[in-house]
Amino acid sequence: MLIFTILGSFWLELALKIGVLRRVKRLFISVFPVFIIFVLWDAYAIKSGHWHFDSKQIVGLFGPFKIPLEEFLFFIFVPIASIMTIESVRTVKKHWVVGDEEQ
Repeated sequence: MLIFTILGSFWLELALKIGVLRRVKRLFISVFPVFIIFVLWDAYAIKSGHWHFDSKQIVGLFGPFKIPLEEFLFFIFVPIASIMTIESVRTVKKHWVVGDEEQ
């Protein structure tokens, strides 16, 4: 299912030339804190028994805290797709003010 998120948003990088992937530092600063929070949240939920993953629906590769690879990828690609979507809207609707525009 993650592939649909990627296909649904990443084409905007090329079609609208939004430049999200070219601004690596800005992307890292935006995604990394959220990634850490999500990983810690998942780790807590898994350890507490509130959350589990169906072994039939995952590849079977696990990272730290017994979190599956797909979950780590989700925590990276969904925020990037969200950033690409908002930057695409900003590209098409120049008057749409978000708050980080240069004065």
